[in-house]
Amino acid sequence: MNKLGGAIYEIHHMDEMAEKDQWLNRIHPLVKLILTVCYIAVTVSFPKYNMEGLLCMGVYPIALFILGEIPFRDSLRRLRIVLPLVCFVGLFNPFFERQPVLALGGITVTTGMVSMLTLMIKGIYSVFASYLFIASTSIEKICYAMRLLHIPSVLVTQVLLTYRYISVLLGEANRMMQAYSLRAPNQKGVHFKVWGSLAGQLLLRSMDRAAEVYESMTLRGYCGEFCYAAGTPCRWKDYLYLGGWCAVFLFVRGRSIFW
Repeated sequence: MNKLGGAIYEIHHMDEMAEKDQWLNRIHPLVKLILTVCYIAVTVSFPKYNMEGLLCMGVYPIALFILGEIPFRDSLRRLRIVLPLVCFVGLFNPFFERQPVLALGGITVTTGMVSMLTLMIKGIYSVFASYLFIASTSIEKICYAMRLLHIPSVLVTQVLLTYRYISVLLGEANRMMQAYSLRAPNQKGVHFKVWGSLAGQLLLRSMDRAAEVYESMTLRGYCGEFCYAAGTPCRWKDYLYLGGWCAVFLFVRGRSIFW
């Protein structure tokens, strides 16, 4: 399987994970969206030297990995590009903050090292929280939750169509690459002389497919608003789930302030 085929497979696999009949997947999407935003906001609000309180916030992603039965190793593989970029943010802090804090086995730990680790942990937690939200909630339910928050329908439609039809674009690119490889079997990659023609062909094929999709949507009665998901109200367990986690976030954050 080539890289384009692997990307298409990953998108379909994420959709299958979001459609699983798990306890976490059945939580109302609005509750999970609010919790994800609150978790990221509380995590980012920790001071840059508060390592103890920040580590306690790791209970949320750990619990979601367990409740959603989401493989941690596969998650790391899918986030292998994003996580190093997130960790790169605070990489230069030790060069600017050199005040010593303590010594461990002959190694002097400085404030820059501590702030570097806290920034990395904040980024990793935020990425995991967003990933777990997407892995346990289908795109239709995410858009439904966004509409419940009165986000403009134009923006929500863009999110939905971009996610849904990126696989169509990848499929067109994959077919073009397969046709090219059959015509040049002994060549590795694409020769730079045909980059322009292939990009132009991909653009034209994508425009044709977009026109066909829009015609199909209008024939089915599309008028600017999708029925993203069934309008199911929040149940008592959804409110309990939201209140319980908010209480945990406030307790951990308040403990870091007053103790």
